[in-house]
Amino acid sequence: MESEKQTGILNERLANLQKEKDESLRKEEAVRKEKEETDRAYVALQSDYRHLKERLENESKELEKLQERFKTEFQNVANAILKQNTREFNETSHKNMSELLNPLKEKIADFEKKVEETYQKGKIDQTVLKEELKRLQEMNARLGEEAGNLTKALKSDSKKQGNWGEVVLERILERSGLNKNEEYFLQYTTENEEGKTYRPDVVIKLPEDKHLVIDSKVSLTAFQQFIAAEDEKQKEQFLKQHLASIRNHVKELSEKNYQNLKTLNSPDFVLMFMPVESAFATAVQSDPELFNFAWEKRIVIVSPTTLLATLRTVASIWSHEKQTRNALEIAKQGGKLYDKFEGFLKDLEKIGENLNRAQASYTEAHKKLVSGRGNLLGQVEKLKTMGAKASKQLNRNYLEE
Repeated sequence: MESEKQTGILNERLANLQKEKDESLRKEEAVRKEKEETDRAYVALQSDYRHLKERLENESKELEKLQERFKTEFQNVANAILKQNTREFNETSHKNMSELLNPLKEKIADFEKKVEETYQKGKIDQTVLKEELKRLQEMNARLGEEAGNLTKALKSDSKKQGNWGEVVLERILERSGLNKNEEYFLQYTTENEEGKTYRPDVVIKLPEDKHLVIDSKVSLTAFQQFIAAEDEKQKEQFLKQHLASIRNHVKELSEKNYQNLKTLNSPDFVLMFMPVESAFATAVQSDPELFNFAWEKRIVIVSPTTLLATLRTVASIWSHEKQTRNALEIAKQGGKLYDKFEGFLKDLEKIGENLNRAQASYTEAHKKLVSGRGNLLGQVEKLKTMGAKASKQLNRNYLEE
């Protein structure tokens, strides 16, 4: 009898150990899937970085070629024109040329400055993106650790949970590469058509005056109880409560209709941010229909990892948008410079015509002075031979012509 009793106890312990092993394996699988999501996000960001780097290098090369070609063409044209008239320029002509060339030089300097600023901005963006890629995994690990440390402190206090979720959201925004109060706004105040005030946690500004709304929702109490429970039935009960809490948050957020507010030009969905990565992973794993349920209500659920990847993509879009605007500004300045250069050529042609007329007038006057019968020099010299008194002698070179 004693042996059977001992055997029963050992079997019971063995069963408990098997359950603990199964639970450990389940948790290990959840962590593995979470790591896979992080790795996929990391790989995607690396790909974005490579593409952005290649594109920036190509644009920089094109800008350098354009600048060099413009300088060469300008120098060739200017040299060809100036060589024809250099010897005829007098002091007044030089002054006029300086007045014409100085504004043109200033325009060229402005153009070169714009090109250099665009190139340097692209290099800075490359460096920032590279640093952010290195920090991505570190930040995800740190967020997970902070979430674990705060779980016990927050527990059932919904107000503190909500405040903490907003803090985590703001920290991710600070590391996203977006500029506060320029490309994203916290506690953005707006109204619906009935005049009711709404205040979403975050509004992301997109190019072309579009917006993306993010609202933080923390489902932590039931999840903490699920993690702490040792009994399978209790775990199942708390897991159901955790999933129900998330679905309730989805319904509440959907009813606010942020995407239909009159001051926001938003896509037909809102991002619901869950700050605890493991709570998000457990919910998705346990409820495969959760994403579909949320999407039907125009809600997309995101975790720290997926949100950061999304925000970094938005930051890259903004970076490209700014470079495009700079390129357009350079093209605009180039057009103005071309128009100015065309006017300069016309003025230079007028100077050449005036110099030619002056040369023709000089030649005609010189003929009257020294050439032909009855020229002025001959008549003046004849006066001297007739007895006119003079203390000076005319240049013999003129008399010999």
